[in-house]
Amino acid sequence: MTTAVVTTEAPTERAVAPPARPARRGRPPRAHRPVGGAGASVLLWGYAALALVPLLLMLSNSFRSNADLITDPLGLPAPPTTASYVEAWTTGNVATYFGNSLAVTVGAVAISTTVATMAAYALARGRSRIFRWLESLFLSGLMLPIHLAILPIFYLFDGLGLIDSRLGLMLMYAASGIPFSIFVLTTFFRQLPEELEEAAALDGASSWQTFWRIMVPLVRPALATVAVFRFVPIWNDFLFPLVLLRREEKYTLPVGLTNFFGENATNYSAVFAGLVITTIPLIVLFLVATKQIVAGLTAGMAK
Repeated sequence: MTTAVVTTEAPTERAVAPPARPARRGRPPRAHRPVGGAGASVLLWGYAALALVPLLLMLSNSFRSNADLITDPLGLPAPPTTASYVEAWTTGNVATYFGNSLAVTVGAVAISTTVATMAAYALARGRSRIFRWLESLFLSGLMLPIHLAILPIFYLFDGLGLIDSRLGLMLMYAASGIPFSIFVLTTFFRQLPEELEEAAALDGASSWQTFWRIMVPLVRPALATVAVFRFVPIWNDFLFPLVLLRREEKYTLPVGLTNFFGENATNYSAVFAGLVITTIPLIVLFLVATKQIVAGLTAGMAK
């Protein structure tokens, strides 16, 4: 009798794959945190608030009467009055001073920016050593402040017959701003690819058309930055108008307001009104050109 031999084989173990993990959901990008964290933000906002207090106080006091200012210097205008503005604009000759400052400042900035733009483009695209030498010559004008040359400038203007001339003052400011303008604009022009000029030349554009229609619009942020940085010191300058101008009807605002303050030493509301009138163009300029200034200062920092 035969016995059946039953062989049992061990079952093969099957590799069991681990359960698939659920896909991670994309996390929303973190908001950009300010440099320095919340503490730096608090300090910056606190500094901004402290810087605005004198401006708000000046604006508030300009709408008050002189009697209210004497009795309550830190009070609010109740009711507000514009009599101090009328007095400063007409009686105090602030209108004349304002017109002189506007003409001299705008003219100087326009001349300086135009000349510097053309010179910076030539220096940025020049290949000869003479262009490097000229660039160094222009940049050497940044080494010494222009106020150190007040005596030579006075004798030069006296010989040219430009003493007591708003045109002479304008030309002096324009010349003093060219080194800084060239320094900024040359850097921007060098960042522009030369293929743009080659493409314009293939389309039949002349060198002048390429410069004004293609290259200048591309450096608009730099032009705004240069214009603002030149407008502010010219508008606030006191020394050169005091030395180079003689007649009161040609005074700019800083010099004219000095005479106005002396004549109205106790008329505080009119003094505050004159200060507000002087500050308005600067505030408007920064509000209008803020985006261009930031773009000009941060260009080339990020790729």
